[in-house]
Amino acid sequence: MRFLGELDQRLFTRVATARVPGADPALTRLSRSADHGRLWLGAATGLAALGGRTARRAALRGTGSLALASLTVNTLVKWSARRPRPLLELVPQIRHLTRQPHTTSFPSGHSASAAAFATGVALESTRYGALIAPVAAAVAFSRVYVGVHYPGDVLAGMAIGAGAAVLTCRWWPPRQVNPERERPPARAPALPDGDGLVVFINSRAGTGAPAAPLPPAVLLAELLPRAELVERGPDDDFAALLDRAVLRAVELGGALGVYGGDGTVNAAARAAARHGLALAVFPGGTLNHFALDVGVPHLEDTASAVVRGEAVAVDIAVAAPLACEASDTDIEFLNTFSIGLYPDLVRLRERLERRWGKRPAAALALIRVLRIATPVDVRLGGHPRRLWLLFAGNGRYVPDGFAPAFRPRLDDGLLDLRLIEGDHRLARTRVAVSALLGALGRSRVYRAERVPWVQADGLRGTDTFAYDGEVAPAAGAFRLEKRHRALVVYRPAVPGNEIAQQARLAALAARYRRQRRGRRFPANGGPSVPEE
Repeated sequence: MRFLGELDQRLFTRVATARVPGADPALTRLSRSADHGRLWLGAATGLAALGGRTARRAALRGTGSLALASLTVNTLVKWSARRPRPLLELVPQIRHLTRQPHTTSFPSGHSASAAAFATGVALESTRYGALIAPVAAAVAFSRVYVGVHYPGDVLAGMAIGAGAAVLTCRWWPPRQVNPERERPPARAPALPDGDGLVVFINSRAGTGAPAAPLPPAVLLAELLPRAELVERGPDDDFAALLDRAVLRAVELGGALGVYGGDGTVNAAARAAARHGLALAVFPGGTLNHFALDVGVPHLEDTASAVVRGEAVAVDIAVAAPLACEASDTDIEFLNTFSIGLYPDLVRLRERLERRWGKRPAAALALIRVLRIATPVDVRLGGHPRRLWLLFAGNGRYVPDGFAPAFRPRLDDGLLDLRLIEGDHRLARTRVAVSALLGALGRSRVYRAERVPWVQADGLRGTDTFAYDGEVAPAAGAFRLEKRHRALVVYRPAVPGNEIAQQARLAALAARYRRQRRGRRFPANGGPSVPEE
């Protein structure tokens, strides 16, 4: 330890006596700008305001990592180490901060915050992380350069900050940027400029989504000028208008497109599969789970795949009532199916996750819902069970614990079955505590397995099923199964560049505003299906 202390002092002396032309005022101002995390909170605000979905996730994780690192350093480590600050005798007066810090020296809180924010951003996006990292490194170096920390303080702070960012993955795993791309391609027609594509636009979907920079019909007409657009108006019947778009696509021998949220995509996917049409998904909802998991996070991704005829086949999952049931209507779902408390849980989680992040919001929502929920009784595979929740995902979700986030692929032929048992002693308390600790996946009240199918009967305690954001009457006996690779979906073989796409979108929005002022742009953004 004595050797390390002497080495730390020698390194500090070398930096303190160094002369870097032009660096004195710049590094001093940079060091002050990071006080109380102001620099990083400003960067997070900029990312959230100017970037896309990935940028917003990066800003949120970076801010959460910063908060965790600051809490650890300022309430625990500093008060246990109590290392005095370096003497300023060797540091030129021009570098001295206006207000010298009064806390102890080890570790550097500024360095911890910088490393936490940069690492948190990089966990979500390597591109944005590469932009933030040099600034974070400069802030960390500046703390030695202005004479308020030893190099060892800075290195320890950076280690704590990076560790805090990695720790957030326990509660909120980073989303995979692109799904697995080794899946075999599926046949889909290449439609230059969208010729033969009929797009059903439900712009009323996803009211909680961030405002688009320009109307979807305008953007789609720009991306695919020969596509036919069927836009739902305030008084239009959803099912009738979708049927019209489907029949037109069949008549043209082309493909069906859909703009909207997961519920709209579900309806269009079922229609496309029935008629043997390839589906082009243009994400326009609040969450867009299916579009993100397929690999088309932006409208430009889908348009590129349509032009080139690049596609993959995905599974459709089915909840089929058994023969003894009066109803013979199958429930087809692309994302999730559930019985029990999950529908209420999802609605509450979505309200909380913008503030807390998905994993903490899911834990808090679970605690609240469990206070008023009652378990349901059902037989699974002939075995009676009492459950708080039966959740089935169309494909394997990750992480393996609670609050599943995304699916690496959608053609694995498996259902992701997750159960929360309701007949254990103190089941509610155990579920709540495990969820808060991020350890529900190891709890005895939680079960998870991947199966190709499962049969259920004797359902009591609920009269509804929830699937892909919709609700349907429950059947007392049903079978959950998969239709393997039953739907062809357009997806580019090579992932797009989000930064370039955002720049293109901003440029197009600016051009649209100029053209609207000059009244030279069609009011509806493009052609529509001709009247019959």
